[in-house]
Amino acid sequence: MNRLRRMLLGQFIPIFSVALVFFVLLLQLIDIFGNIWRYFAHDVGIREVVWIALLYMPKCISFALPVSFLFGISYTLGLFYANNELFAIFGSGIALHRLVVPFLVIGVLISIGGFFFEDAVVIPSFQLKNQTYAQAVKQVTTLSQNNVVVTSPDQRVVYYADYYNDAQKRLTGVTVVVRDDDMQLARRIDAQWADWKDTRWVLQKCRVFTWNPSTRLMSDAQSESYESPDLSEPPDAFRKPSQNVEEMSRDESMRYVALIRRAGAVEPYRQALTDYYKKFSFACTPLIVAFIASSLGSAFKKNILLMSLLSALVISVGFYVSEMVTGILSKNGVIPPLAGAWAPFTLFLILGFMLFRTART
Repeated sequence: MNRLRRMLLGQFIPIFSVALVFFVLLLQLIDIFGNIWRYFAHDVGIREVVWIALLYMPKCISFALPVSFLFGISYTLGLFYANNELFAIFGSGIALHRLVVPFLVIGVLISIGGFFFEDAVVIPSFQLKNQTYAQAVKQVTTLSQNNVVVTSPDQRVVYYADYYNDAQKRLTGVTVVVRDDDMQLARRIDAQWADWKDTRWVLQKCRVFTWNPSTRLMSDAQSESYESPDLSEPPDAFRKPSQNVEEMSRDESMRYVALIRRAGAVEPYRQALTDYYKKFSFACTPLIVAFIASSLGSAFKKNILLMSLLSALVISVGFYVSEMVTGILSKNGVIPPLAGAWAPFTLFLILGFMLFRTART
């Protein structure tokens, strides 16, 4: 049995390696030709284009691993089937699930390794790639936004501003509601604008309303400026949520999701939380691939290369389309973010089990 598995892996590893190189190059070419008009428009040099491509390489490997793994398994088993070697193996009493144990083990190892590879290598290089690309093609992004609502972590202070200017760290048309420890109204401050000074917001041209619980009356006073240690929510909380969770580590994305939630941006919060959960579900895709590919291997006896490549592409496209659809449903609140991230994985895992059970043995 060990000799049989060594023979299986000896045929699988070169096929998997060639497939990985092929799909990585394919992704690189798609990225380069998709942006080539911008490179020409901004006179980006060859050296800089090559550097951007190199920075994109880890992300390409991350995307190409599941597809290459699926192709490698199905093509290897297809060759065994075409050469009638699978008949001899099954005839000797070795079941399919015993034969493909090495593939399942490799799938688990790739899932675990890919999870940490994503955080340690892919995300930093992808961040740098996007920054380098933006500088090369002179992309400008703004973090300022209109109609901002932010709540402090302890829910005691609520900010509303007509406009946040990120360059000046300034809020315009500000209303701040401060609650006491019992979450009852303590005061409300209306200000024409507020500037960030060191560790707090300083409100200018204010009207301060203070609630007196003993008399149950509201008093108001005019003030040129108003500041308090309570007004310490950092400017980052007021920025437009334009960051991409794909470019963040797990810890960074967790903090970002909490920040978006406090900012009151419902759709961006759902999207960010779904993308955060996808970091975990995507790492498990090689495990699904191992089940599906092992069941497809004995389905092709002719045109093995073409059918293996076609099946790898069709299943990959189907998985990514289902991820996109569930992501949209999650963003719109139709399904929870957890379901948006894990539904495609669960669906294809069930499909893999079903195909595996009905596979030819």
